[in-house]
Amino acid sequence: MDLSNRTVLMVGGTSGIGRELARRFAAAGSTVAVGGRNPEALAELATEGFGTFSIDVTDDTSVASARDAVLARYPELDTVVTMSGAMLLEDLRDPAHFAAAQTTIDTNLVGTIRVIDAFTGHLVGRGAGTFITVTSGIAFLPFPPMPSYAASKAGVHAYSEALRAQLDGTGVDVVELVPPAVATAGQEKVNPRALPLDDFATEVMQLLSANPTPNEVLVKGVHMHRWAERDGTYADLVAQRSKALATLPGRGHTL
Repeated sequence: MDLSNRTVLMVGGTSGIGRELARRFAAAGSTVAVGGRNPEALAELATEGFGTFSIDVTDDTSVASARDAVLARYPELDTVVTMSGAMLLEDLRDPAHFAAAQTTIDTNLVGTIRVIDAFTGHLVGRGAGTFITVTSGIAFLPFPPMPSYAASKAGVHAYSEALRAQLDGTGVDVVELVPPAVATAGQEKVNPRALPLDDFATEVMQLLSANPTPNEVLVKGVHMHRWAERDGTYADLVAQRSKALATLPGRGHTL
């Protein structure tokens, strides 16, 4: 993928990985618009020269309105990145977890589908373009304290595979970005193994610029997750990650 002349919409680009990749695309020479829900973050990004759009991926009307506004300003749009995500802890022994599950699935999986549906007609009509979906290493190696997050990202992976097959021959590519734990918003304090954001973004841009661009963008730090079943390490790694269940609130009590 030539990163020097794209017109990119980064949905969920107001913080963390999304914001850094938006800046990297811009630095490479692409025109970049950012969509998100945080008005302060959008205002800050506007001062950096980004086009900014309010969008709530859990709301059909918001997504449709954002699509119309984006295409009115950027009719040459050729790349849509779906970055929005919710990452919530859940104790499945507590029925109250269901609210977190609904939020997670509606944001991560259904929200991704809403955004893709909104722009599929435009990209197919152009006869060229790229969707970049964002999953997670947790899609392939669950982190038990976040069950719906794992399920939603696994769903996005499967949806991306099916989307790629359905769009074959249209000129529209589907690329899946699979991040490991990345040190954003203080996560390096919670997870000292988290990959530094700068290192992650640099490797992602290198992989995206390959010709041909891989269907799955896998930085080195996520290979242990992606290939755990193939490598025979899956059961041991899930058992190891299950130790984190002890940190869930109320785990010292009977529900």
